[in-house]
Amino acid sequence: MGMPKVLVADGEWLRRAVSALSVGGCAEILVMLGAAVVEPPEPARPITVVAWSTGLAATVRAGLVAAEQLAVDMAVFTTVDTPDIPADAVRRTLHAAGESGVARASYAGRPGHPVVLSRPHWHAALQTLAGDVGLAPYLATVDVRIVDCTDLATGADHDTPLG
Repeated sequence: MGMPKVLVADGEWLRRAVSALSVGGCAEILVMLGAAVVEPPEPARPITVVAWSTGLAATVRAGLVAAEQLAVDMAVFTTVDTPDIPADAVRRTLHAAGESGVARASYAGRPGHPVVLSRPHWHAALQTLAGDVGLAPYLATVDVRIVDCTDLATGADHDTPLG
């Protein structure tokens, strides 16, 4: 990318992600920051990920640890480099988490974001985090509700500013 992804398009990807989470039903929004320190748009709060360079697991861990301090029952994970994910995908995935407490959006059969984890899963998920891998190892061990969001977005992960 050549720059931290929160800075792409003058922060537009970050603004889109925060808006999707806020409008999609998230009461608290935490933005994990590592290589770049920026002030996220309202209503989000920044969380500094000190060990960000060790891999994705450090970012997910920082998010879960910060979420444990909040009065929330669900954690919703998304990334700034999936800028076409709308609030409706967040809302749909949150709703689908239901009894299992775990849901993941998919796009044309491809797993994507958002990923929803209820509080009872957080401790076990933390135990699986290592290196440059996020929640995938944990998700492979539990009943995940797959939520088709193909009608809402591509869910494409962008590794360059233009695609």
